[in-house]
Amino acid sequence: MTYKCSRCKRDVSLDEYGGVRCPYCGHRVLLKERSRDIKTVQVN
Repeated sequence: MTYKCSRCKRDVSLDEYGGVRCPYCGHRVLLKERSRDIKTVQVN
């Protein structure tokens, strides 16, 4: 799963044992990347 650091804006992949921390700047707030797919809902 890919995340983006909220401070340096770099893409971050988390390791299972690495903890939640950006490896580039050390910031602890990571944002989950949303998919670019557009979903439609039909109402009857």
